[in-house]
Amino acid sequence: MLKEEIQKVATKNSKNVINDRRYLHAHPELSFEEFNTAAFVQSKLDKMKIPWSSVATTGIVAIIKGDKPSGEVVALRADMDALPIAEENDVKYRSMNEGVMHACGHDFHTASLLGTAFILQSLKIKFSGTIKLIFQPGEEKLPGGASLMIKSGVLRNPKPGAILGQHVTPVLEAGKIGICEGAFMASMDELFVTVKGRGGHGAQPQDNIDPVLISSHIIVALQQIVSRAAHPGNPTVLSFGKVIANGAINVIPNEVLMEGTFRAMNEEWRTRAHHLIVKMAKGIAESMGGTCEFKIKKGYPFLSNELQLAAEVKTYAQDYLGKENVQSMGVWMAAEDFAYYSQAADACFYVVGIGNKKKGITSSLHSPTFNVDENALKVSAGLMAYLALKKLGN
Repeated sequence: MLKEEIQKVATKNSKNVINDRRYLHAHPELSFEEFNTAAFVQSKLDKMKIPWSSVATTGIVAIIKGDKPSGEVVALRADMDALPIAEENDVKYRSMNEGVMHACGHDFHTASLLGTAFILQSLKIKFSGTIKLIFQPGEEKLPGGASLMIKSGVLRNPKPGAILGQHVTPVLEAGKIGICEGAFMASMDELFVTVKGRGGHGAQPQDNIDPVLISSHIIVALQQIVSRAAHPGNPTVLSFGKVIANGAINVIPNEVLMEGTFRAMNEEWRTRAHHLIVKMAKGIAESMGGTCEFKIKKGYPFLSNELQLAAEVKTYAQDYLGKENVQSMGVWMAAEDFAYYSQAADACFYVVGIGNKKKGITSSLHSPTFNVDENALKVSAGLMAYLALKKLGN
């Protein structure tokens, strides 16, 4: 009965959820600048007569209480920020903010949670327990909006017994979801390196200390930490995506700037790896006559789904969607600041399929052609409402 009632309300409201997503997609805002987005969410909550309060400037927390008495609390989270990417999609709801795009599906997440809120508010006379809705800013930028929301008390008064979140993925077709039990997503650290030498004429290498050559040795050698120092069963990624050697065809520069990322699934190993990375880089530079300044900006921790909660979510999802539409997921080396919630409470973060090969919706996250099959919104809002109510014991 519960499933059918949720599906009925979800179907009735699906066009509104799609329209909300299109509005949000057309009006993206960067991390911690989500003022219009927050105002839009607040207006929707007001229309649904759901009380809310502002948290961490552009964040929002809202409460829906079932009419039946219960002390149980479940939190549901959506992120709201966009990315500094110029959209290339030719759609009616294309981004109107030049150079800013919802290329990671946060418009989907926010619209979906608004849809979930509508369902829960519509059925509040029939369930027990409290639902805490968290609309979070700044997932894409350190220190992460989740950390600021938690510091501001979003997990207190009332304290949730569990928190659920979702993320879109083009890897799965619309209508399907994926769940990983246990460690799911990686920690994320930013690496900033300056290798200094002595520049000069490229035809006179004997008079120079070449920071370009030193940097190339550092990049190659650091992969030994991944392949030899890390346990084979402990996923680790070390990548450099930015290298600036501002010389010329015959000019060796004085210094080289490099930026990269380090990802891990174990906090103890993460700390040890930081030490090894810095030690090796500086040692190589010094052995070749140069110097190396190495700064590690520590980012999000790794994200772990609490085993029992993840198993329950998987069972409930199978009830709602059918077993054929719920897949087991492996480790994903991307990072998400939902990890902070998973460190503070029992948490489950699952992925929602938005791909559709027939429609050509296959572009990866963070790409200028990223898009979603909006049919997935017809599933996601109802599913999250069902998961929350089942977790509350309804």
